[in-house]
Amino acid sequence: MTLERKILAQALEQCDTHAQALSEALEDLKPNEKVILSQLENLDKTTRRILDQFAYRFTRLQDNMGNKLLPAILNNMAEDTQSMAAIDRFNRLEQLKWLESSEEWLELRRVRNEFTHDYPEQSSDRSSKLSEAIRVAYRLLEIFNEISTRIQRDFILT
Repeated sequence: MTLERKILAQALEQCDTHAQALSEALEDLKPNEKVILSQLENLDKTTRRILDQFAYRFTRLQDNMGNKLLPAILNNMAEDTQSMAAIDRFNRLEQLKWLESSEEWLELRRVRNEFTHDYPEQSSDRSSKLSEAIRVAYRLLEIFNEISTRIQRDFILT
């Protein structure tokens, strides 16, 4: 296995770990999502841990995909990513049909950044940001699953 393939396999494995944990957190949130969103100020320990798991895995999955997995795909296609800005990598992946839309990816990043870096004063604003992050997390998992399936199909990782 070439070094590029090893890097791709490792990035895929890391992303898969985060995706599985994110899926579990979303499943745990689902039955009580409306209650959780309305009562962010008074969460029990279990719910707080689920939200922490969600926030951590959501952030890590998006970061690892954007910083490791997507560049590794391009490197395995003999694309020179060292001189490419992130937006150029996303645009190239869109051209190659690995991403449906580079603009969508940037929107996912915007939501992630607002969710992880902003802490609004009003609980209704926090609830709104969490709700948007949950919605985006489902889409992020869809994108990851599509990319993962294609990696397994197009590259030999054994």
